Amino acid sequence: MDLRFTRRRRAGLAALVTATVVLAAGCSSHGGKKAQEADDNISAGKANTPRLKIAMITHAAPGDTFWDTVRKGAKAAAAKDNIELVYSGNPSGADQASLVRNAIDQKVDGIAITLAKPDAMKSAVAKARKAGIPVVAFNAGLDQWKDMGLLEFFGQDESIAGEAFGKRLNEVGAKHSICVIQEQGHVALEARCAGVKKTFKGKTDTLYVNGTDMPSVKSTIAAKLKQDSSIDHVVTLGAPFALTAVQSAKDAGGKAKVATFDLNKDLVTAVKSGDVEFAVDQQPYLQGYLAIDSMWLYENNGNFSGGGEQPVLTGPAFVTKGNVDTVAKFALKGTR
Repeated sequence: MDLRFTRRRRAGLAALVTATVVLAAGCSSHGGKKAQEADDNISAGKANTPRLKIAMITHAAPGDTFWDTVRKGAKAAAAKDNIELVYSGNPSGADQASLVRNAIDQKVDGIAITLAKPDAMKSAVAKARKAGIPVVAFNAGLDQWKDMGLLEFFGQDESIAGEAFGKRLNEVGAKHSICVIQEQGHVALEARCAGVKKTFKGKTDTLYVNGTDMPSVKSTIAAKLKQDSSIDHVVTLGAPFALTAVQSAKDAGGKAKVATFDLNKDLVTAVKSGDVEFAVDQQPYLQGYLAIDSMWLYENNGNFSGGGEQPVLTGPAFVTKGNVDTVAKFALKGTR
């Protein structure tokens, strides 16, 4: 089934019916005014359009505050667009696929997913497309979304972000770093560390930790730093892990500095104090917002961000002690 053709055909029929109603209403000034108000409301994105039910399924692990920010963005878009948002998350690729199948059974109007483990999601995504349900990807899956037939992608090019991170390490004089991956097999996290290694002129080791067990993360990083005193930078791939790494560095003697991908309000405070040297912001609130808002735009106006061919990039941007105040007030609200 050609999902885009089917949806566009339905949109065209809906537009024809709408045009007929507007012409009939135009026979009176009162009817014409109502039609104009309806058009104005749709243009403004007000919640007078048919209610949609959208499922958002992520690879969120318990306790990772990054996903709280994503969800806030999604909820804001849903409230604006008259959408019933059904949010769920699970770090297991197989469980995420089950959540997609559950959403199909619920006959949702659209699905927004992350593709941290795309191979595990292929069959479920194919089933959604066969059922005529539009699917968009965000956050993870930049290299896979088009091949899997998804409509759009919102997020960061993790390879580019990693390369930019490696260059920043060069600028601050780093010589030996460890890149801490909290979930083995996660394509976006692996791409970040690969990008760092590509441009960083010093030595980079990869350290795998169990991201669902923070005391273990802390002790594993500390043990690595004690084992190799030449490590001068710890690169983490999420704000909670950066804050834990700060404690690990102190336990190991305090020599190594910490830099990270992603933000939360506590991480912003750590950048301001100097505990964390710098952070990469991929704007998770924006990712959640755009993923949901794109569904409303697709259903009501047939829009494709990026023309359906190019991703919409939300990062990377660096947050340092010199510019952290520009995002601090938003971080306090939990939206950066």
